[in-house]
Amino acid sequence: MLNFKNISLRRGSRVLFSDATFTIHKGQKVGLTGANGVGKSSLFAMLRDELHVDEGDFSMPPNLEIAHVAQETPALDCSAIDYVMDGDRELRQVQQQLTQAEQTEDGLHLAELHSKLGHIGGYAATARASRLLNGLGFSTGQESHPVSSFSGGWRMRLNLAQALMCRSDVLLLDEPTNHLDLDAVIWLQDWLGKYPGTLILISHDRDFLNAITDHIVHIEQGKATIYTGNYSAFERMRAEKLAQQQTAYARQQREIAHIQSFVDRFKAKATKAKQAQSRIKSLERMALIAQAHVDSPFNFHFNTPEKLPDPLFKLEEAALGYPDKTILTHVSLSISPGDRIGLLGANGAGKSTLIKALSLSNPLLSGKLLQAEALNIGYFAQHQLEQLRLDESPLWHLQHLDKQATEKDLRNYLGGFDFTGDKVNDPVAPFSGGEKARLVLALLVYQKPNLLLLDEPTNHLDLDMRHALSVALQEYQGAIVMVSHDRHMLRTVTDQLLLVAGGKVQPFAGDLDDYKVWLSEQKKDSEAAKPETKGTDAPTRSRKDQRKLEAEKRKKLKPLTDALKKAEHAVERYSEQQHSLQQQLANASLYNEENKTKLKQLLDDKANVDQALEQAENDWMEAEHQLQLAQH
Repeated sequence: MLNFKNISLRRGSRVLFSDATFTIHKGQKVGLTGANGVGKSSLFAMLRDELHVDEGDFSMPPNLEIAHVAQETPALDCSAIDYVMDGDRELRQVQQQLTQAEQTEDGLHLAELHSKLGHIGGYAATARASRLLNGLGFSTGQESHPVSSFSGGWRMRLNLAQALMCRSDVLLLDEPTNHLDLDAVIWLQDWLGKYPGTLILISHDRDFLNAITDHIVHIEQGKATIYTGNYSAFERMRAEKLAQQQTAYARQQREIAHIQSFVDRFKAKATKAKQAQSRIKSLERMALIAQAHVDSPFNFHFNTPEKLPDPLFKLEEAALGYPDKTILTHVSLSISPGDRIGLLGANGAGKSTLIKALSLSNPLLSGKLLQAEALNIGYFAQHQLEQLRLDESPLWHLQHLDKQATEKDLRNYLGGFDFTGDKVNDPVAPFSGGEKARLVLALLVYQKPNLLLLDEPTNHLDLDMRHALSVALQEYQGAIVMVSHDRHMLRTVTDQLLLVAGGKVQPFAGDLDDYKVWLSEQKKDSEAAKPETKGTDAPTRSRKDQRKLEAEKRKKLKPLTDALKKAEHAVERYSEQQHSLQQQLANASLYNEENKTKLKQLLDDKANVDQALEQAENDWMEAEHQLQLAQH
């Protein structure tokens, strides 16, 4: 239990937030949200005892194991799997004590340590670390590679795996999806859903927050307030407050009208019908969430491209990659104005290779490339941030694009991306990653492209900016090809999904939920295809003997597998009950005086379900541990 009572935190002379009073209970999964700079990371530093409260009282039980993701990774020579296992500090202490006891030949102490090692799951620790690495995209061969051999983004994945390896009571995650692809995001979401401890998560990924969290702590205007429910429930409750402000509400209506106008114009046209249907679906959600973002500092849109030739771009039987390595073959793709394409596929499968070919930065290895004469490409990728002139200002960058525009017009334009006042003249060098990404997007939008290539455009962007970008892309009249781990962005912006896998680019028949199922099936097929390892001197067994041994093993393991299934079903049942109760408690009318009795009953029911869920999760973890021991 983490107790916050009248907490105030400052950064220098500026108060980040004050009078924060709320309690985070054991096992809760809490999303920490708010604009950049409001104090989310400072609150994490306070929990890690790196920063002390300026006012108020904070308390938590003694000896809690708190895990967090390190921001720096030294260029170490140790292997990736050893680095990840270092996250379990108690395991490493016991292993060190075992080495010392073996050297002194202390038999009694050795027995005690081996018993302790079994109790903490030490014999299955290597397998546990391997599963974490695999889930985050590392191949089996990479587990033995030294940490120093990995790039910065992959080292951040190693830091994340190390934090997950820790058998923690409290897990602090600050933007854990920033360096992950969609496949790893889906895996991490499932892993965190089963995490038995208390989770506090900073994220700007709406779908990720929705799937995991049961409470939201939102920081704005110097206050930190806790809400019951996931992010969508928070948006609805916050929207109810903001909807009372008429000017804000009017702005919400204008944003919805943008999308509605597209639907009204094109739903009767066969060539645009599919896109109109997509807008109708997103409009349903937009009506709910737009109010929660009415005070956003971002307000921009894409102007109509000067020319929209059809097709804009064609690839015919193309081979893509590098002179020494072919990544994709037989790629045929035609892109027309209005196409909205999302690329799916594992990290390294070739999504960025395809984007680079479309951007004309990588020549084809073979095949045909046809481009319209009036093609105007807007390409957003992380390396674009590095090409900004760090010694120059946002205004300078825009004036460099358009020497004829007035400073007033350029300032007004930059204001839509929240570059206001002196900020437009400040050098770019000290800007945060989010500010640099916004500036690159502002430059891209200004050039009126008719083909947008977006490679992870939401990295470093906060929720308000992601929402504004989604709204702007909804009404964009050119073509879009996007790679993103933000499923909400993919759902609201793209109409067509292409799967990049096995060296091919093919249409994906399904939605993002189907893709999650497809990933699961691919993993099962991959595991089933792995050959069983045998010792070099193992005798060759007949098929009959092999089947007999396997039947005996299944019989021996059956009580353990049954216990695991029972525990899993219990966790699912209580999780559903907990989710249902949380949705009921999110109803604002429940807190009226006449519903006092009903509220008390719901709170009692939730307390009972929370306790039952905690016990079920403990049973599940123990059953899985016992099964792992028996299998090894």
